[in-house]
Amino acid sequence: MVKNLTSSSIDYRAQLNDQQHEAVTSGPGPALVLAGAGSGKTRTLTYRVAWLLDNGVEPESILLLTFTNKAAREMVARVTDLLPMETRAIWGGTFHSIGNRLLRRHVREIGFRPGFSILDREDQEDLLAAVVGSSGLDSSGFSRGRFPTAEVLGDLFSFAVNTDQPVAQVIAKKYPWFAPICQEIEFLRKRYEERKQADNVVDFDDLLLKTVQLLQEKTVVAEFYQRHFQFILVDEYQDTNKLQSEFIDLLAARHQSVMVVGDDAQSIYSWRGANYENILDFPKRYPKARIYRIETNYRSVPEIVALANASIQENRKQFTKTLHAYRGGSETKPALVALDDNNRQALYVARRVLELREEGFDLNSIAVLYRAHFQSLEVQLALTRAGIPFTITSGLRFFEQAHIRDIAAFMKFAVNPADEVAFKRIARLLPGVAVKTAEKLWDQLCSVRESEREDFKTWLGQCRIGQKPAQAWQQLCHTLDEIAPGRRPEPPAKMIRIILEAMYEDYLRAKYANYEQRRDDLVTLQSFAQTFEDPVDFLSQLSLMAAADTEGSRTTVTEWEKVTLSSIHQAKGLEWRVVFVIWLTDGMFPTTRSLTSPDAVEEERRLFYVAATRARDQLYLTYPYYWANASPENRLQRPSRFLKEIPVRLVREMWVGGV
Repeated sequence: MVKNLTSSSIDYRAQLNDQQHEAVTSGPGPALVLAGAGSGKTRTLTYRVAWLLDNGVEPESILLLTFTNKAAREMVARVTDLLPMETRAIWGGTFHSIGNRLLRRHVREIGFRPGFSILDREDQEDLLAAVVGSSGLDSSGFSRGRFPTAEVLGDLFSFAVNTDQPVAQVIAKKYPWFAPICQEIEFLRKRYEERKQADNVVDFDDLLLKTVQLLQEKTVVAEFYQRHFQFILVDEYQDTNKLQSEFIDLLAARHQSVMVVGDDAQSIYSWRGANYENILDFPKRYPKARIYRIETNYRSVPEIVALANASIQENRKQFTKTLHAYRGGSETKPALVALDDNNRQALYVARRVLELREEGFDLNSIAVLYRAHFQSLEVQLALTRAGIPFTITSGLRFFEQAHIRDIAAFMKFAVNPADEVAFKRIARLLPGVAVKTAEKLWDQLCSVRESEREDFKTWLGQCRIGQKPAQAWQQLCHTLDEIAPGRRPEPPAKMIRIILEAMYEDYLRAKYANYEQRRDDLVTLQSFAQTFEDPVDFLSQLSLMAAADTEGSRTTVTEWEKVTLSSIHQAKGLEWRVVFVIWLTDGMFPTTRSLTSPDAVEEERRLFYVAATRARDQLYLTYPYYWANASPENRLQRPSRFLKEIPVRLVREMWVGGV
């Protein structure tokens, strides 16, 4: 238990603001700390650990749960800097790393043997592929031979584990196209579990799942750790899933001295299993919980803080709080910028970046944020043409992504049937076709007489193909013949539409867990292609953009200076002096898919709040009235409903017609 504080090397009152101090120095028992954006959440957690140690709590009785091991190490290191005492005995780490420590101690109780291996993602996919291969299931008859890949199965099983849902329910909600083979997938799940136990291996999800099962089923083990961990602290609690919440509740059952820190307004990860209800329902599960609000924002100027406060007010499900800016005013309100179309939006961003650079902002302090990666296409083009270096948080530029290159390979081969590399790439997309089979198919094509190559269907139809890829091969023949009838290529936008509808969408669904995002990319590529009549010109542009650098910049920059392009999800936890949030139109942000669900719209609004609070000094919110080259029903754009919810007095409204 906590002793009375007699003397300390830390002046907590001087080091913390009043709200932080109240949370840090609170007594035992459950506590919910609502730490707003930029309010010093990490500082609060760090000083809480120090205060506990300073009050006589033994380091080994403190459990600090974070979402990255780096975060835990940094917090403990800061505590060590604050206090002249040994802190290595603190149990600090991710949920999974703590689970691993517990399972190693109790390996026999979970039915495994000492020294079990942990499968990384690649290992897991290899094992799943082996399970599918040895299962005896005939996958060739499903959706043109597109049985879910090991990557997709891994994501499906993981989501089921972390949300505590049956596989059938996950398929119905997230993967409805796999409904016809639901029983086969459930069978594979069972075989996968059996194989892991036989091989004495666990996957990443098992580290938590089996720990929770251990605590639920072994009362003696659970009671030991419930006594051992007298104080439990949890970072980023709004991002926990159902399994993580159960883990916390099991360990806190005896002392209930659990302090969870988070911000319900920044809960944005439901798509990967995070349960927003965990933070909302914490006071229900712990009726004696005290709630502490930390509302001083140290990051942003008051004008940005005011906009952020207004942006989240429409959400019904939330803990109400109001951020207060610590910094002084800048007299520059966030800019609300309306533009003619998406191309002018991109040009505006590029030109304003150049102006900011001239005003003294280095490029590293500037970010362009968007809801989905495909929305950055025109900005990437505009920055490249303007000679502005940029980096993308995903690591890949739009035209470098695998699915973009796949579509390009179809088109390249249709335009140039001598392109061996393009043919082998599309051949390897077929089930049962690997490198050697692709080489044999190419050799067969090359042996066909020129007189028998009048069209792709006739030419490719002469190849001898194995049974497994036979159906997909026939579809490939038809698709190539359709995008280039008589070997005369159609316009590029039409080619992309045909490729996607005829066969590539089935491939995406089976191959990638983020199928919908990749399909959105390809729809955008199709829109971009509308400006080209000749597929040769289009493919040349793709190749040049994929290989483009930004040498010859219009402004002098140091080698390491680059504008950051990032999805908002990947930007969480980061900050920049200047932030552009683009494509703020209904259907883009919030997304069309979210508009059917009030809860989904609320999460989109939280995502907008996260985007706005990344900015320290200047914030630009942009939206185009017209989506050039889109399908007729999508061309006219309406400003995002989130923009309409912001009082006019909080923004500088700007109309930029021609840029």
